[in-house]
Amino acid sequence: MAPLRFDGKVVLVTGAGGGLGREYALAFADRGALVVVNDLGGDIKGDGKSSSAADKVVAEIKGSGGQAVANYDSVENGEKLIQAALDAFGRIDIVINNAGILRDRSFARTSDLDWDLIHRVHLRGSFQVTRAAWNHMRKQKFGRIIMTTSTAGIYGNFGQANYSAAKLGLLGLSNTLAIEGQKYNIHCNSIAPTASSRLTQTVMPPDLLEALKPEYVAPLVLWLCHDQCQENGGVFEVGAGWVGKLRWERTPGAVLQSRSQPMTPEAVRDRWDQICDFRNAVKPTSIQEALNTVIEALSDKNSENLVSNPTSAFTSTTPGGSSPLAAIGQKLPDISFSYSNMHCILYALGVGMSTKEPDHLRFLYEGHEDFCCLPTFGVIPSQASMMEGGLSSIPDLNIDLTQLLHGEQYLELYRPLPISGTLTSRSTVADVLDKGSGAVILLDVHTYHGEELVCFNQFSLFIMGMGGFGGKRSSSKAKETVPPPTRAPDAVLSDVTSRDQAALYRLSGDWNPLHIDPSFAAMGGFKTPILHGLCSFGFAARHVLKQYAKNDVSKFKAIKVRFVKPVLPGQTIQTEMWKDGSRIHLQCKVKETGDVVLAGAYVDLQNVVDVKVDKVPEVGKLQSDLVFAEIGRRIKDMGAELVKKINAVFEWEIIQGGQTAARWTIDLKSGTGSLQKGPYSGKPDVTFTLSDEDFMDVVQGKLNPQKAFFTGKLKLRGNIVLSQKLEVILKDYAKL
Repeated sequence: MAPLRFDGKVVLVTGAGGGLGREYALAFADRGALVVVNDLGGDIKGDGKSSSAADKVVAEIKGSGGQAVANYDSVENGEKLIQAALDAFGRIDIVINNAGILRDRSFARTSDLDWDLIHRVHLRGSFQVTRAAWNHMRKQKFGRIIMTTSTAGIYGNFGQANYSAAKLGLLGLSNTLAIEGQKYNIHCNSIAPTASSRLTQTVMPPDLLEALKPEYVAPLVLWLCHDQCQENGGVFEVGAGWVGKLRWERTPGAVLQSRSQPMTPEAVRDRWDQICDFRNAVKPTSIQEALNTVIEALSDKNSENLVSNPTSAFTSTTPGGSSPLAAIGQKLPDISFSYSNMHCILYALGVGMSTKEPDHLRFLYEGHEDFCCLPTFGVIPSQASMMEGGLSSIPDLNIDLTQLLHGEQYLELYRPLPISGTLTSRSTVADVLDKGSGAVILLDVHTYHGEELVCFNQFSLFIMGMGGFGGKRSSSKAKETVPPPTRAPDAVLSDVTSRDQAALYRLSGDWNPLHIDPSFAAMGGFKTPILHGLCSFGFAARHVLKQYAKNDVSKFKAIKVRFVKPVLPGQTIQTEMWKDGSRIHLQCKVKETGDVVLAGAYVDLQNVVDVKVDKVPEVGKLQSDLVFAEIGRRIKDMGAELVKKINAVFEWEIIQGGQTAARWTIDLKSGTGSLQKGPYSGKPDVTFTLSDEDFMDVVQGKLNPQKAFFTGKLKLRGNIVLSQKLEVILKDYAKL
């Protein structure tokens, strides 16, 4: 690959008169950048002033054929530093906040001056310089910013309370700038360097200073500032030729309060080991992810099925006195499953295969030269582990199968399934999780053909009313779901299920009357019998096989899905797919309603050569145009009915780059309804204003509309109450 160049880019390096700053300035100039070398020229404590330090570095750069100018202002005068770049080179692209001083004292001896001066140079100085550059970067849609934090800020260090506080403050500033700058292609990252400089001369021995040369840090800084690098909001330790990225982790914690159980210091004391247990740590990467745990706690606390709740449907022990946690690691009786090619064909018909498509004959006709078994048939031999004689045989669980819900499914194949034979499944309770109102059982099932391992299944089973036993909420043993990319799908396939789809699929072995008996379905709250989740699972997998593997089962490796909502027989299953190397992300919807039925799903393929896929056409340059195109189709199909139900006009103002990029009007007040792009001549009942990026975050469920409103990302004008009626047409396409 070509060397990284910075030709034409203007770089400001603060504190560039020596040490790390000098090394950065020389390295950028050597690769074509135009460099502003800033240094006040004071001593290590911030006293004094001199132009010689910056002048020497500028002379070095010019002597090597580069371009540079000197600046001698304090970083507290950030506008002057940026103006120096504009005066000399006409723009500013990259800011390296490197300037710093030390005033080390034990905390008891730290004076107000020691504290204030450190914060003025490190934290306030970086703020002033970056703020002065910010609008220039926004206008040009490019900027790269480096904050210099420190291991003293991350871990603490004796005698550096002032320095540590300022350095960790820089990390918080960097994290927020990364979020706010993302839409303008402004990236902000932090480094915690360990290198020899005038600031480290007093705290490191000479031999260590020699090993920690500044030139071992500069390559990371240059990469983070290059336009090819998409890293944003990262923090890196670097030194002696080593680079490592940091991230935070947090214990799953414990919910200590419910409606019937107040939170007390004693409750904290009694659960302290659990609160501090990192064995199943989570790694939140945003405030939204961090808040999810709090939101779950709020939800749990309003439930009567909570930890320490004496009325829980499943207390900390079973009637026999043992805990459900005792079930972890227990093995179930081996289950044998014998089948013929007829079972493979019956399964293929059950998941929507048809003789209407010639290529389906390889799954439907035993005489076909390429006759084979669909990969997802691999769930069939193992599903008996959930039924009588399986999980219900473990006394520590004491499961009521009528309270069982199938939450998630993972299937991995180690070879194509044989078209007939006898398979043996060996099952183990991998983990039991406490979700408050219920429990999740992770059941691992290994299936063998003779002594050869053929496939592995992991069932994620939610047992209602079984929570509240003091267990953990997550598990490292779980096969995790993965959200799809934020771009439009690369391919979409649809299949209409038949009215008899559930009746046909159940012949593969799932005899639950919920899928055939109307009266039983009504007891479960359904108007009609519903399709098996594993049937939708089969539809999704074969859509991927068709689109990306030409129905070659040898290319199938694994599939993971989360079951969200049921499908009614006769509805259309629509699979949206995103290709990411050998992984195909997917989600399935009911086309008629827009309801997502399989989420966080993916199929892993192997030995796949890229094939041409049918792209979903983009309506315009904005991502939101795709959503409004779908809304337009809905209005075309249901307009007259929607006018009767809603009787309102909604206007959307979509912002991009700080400017209005598009206006959309949904008129559900006159005629049969309409969708119009462009200014609306009348007065809408409600107007929504938000950025294109935030709009897509809302429609994909990443941004809660109420949070968007209260944080200022979403602005509303008019009769806000009417916005609730939009759900009729927007469903999963928009949450507003």
